[in-house]
Amino acid sequence: MSLTISDEILHSTGMTSKELLIEIAVMLFEKEKVSLGKASKIAEMNYVEFQELLAQRNISLHYDVAEFQEDMKTLKETGWL
Repeated sequence: MSLTISDEILHSTGMTSKELLIEIAVMLFEKEKVSLGKASKIAEMNYVEFQELLAQRNISLHYDVAEFQEDMKTLKETGWL
């Protein structure tokens, strides 16, 4: 699925498309809708960079076995392992 956000809406936010992707990824992670690995992919950041961003924002990592397994899969798919 692709999501298209018009330039008008993007302009009204005062953010770049990259900044908007990061905010979406952070929000989905905070609401426990996506794993850390998936959120980092949405944000187009590597795993460690996304973790550092969360730390800067004082967002704790909620992490269970299922998320660990999902993140391991994501790391293998992206060549980190």
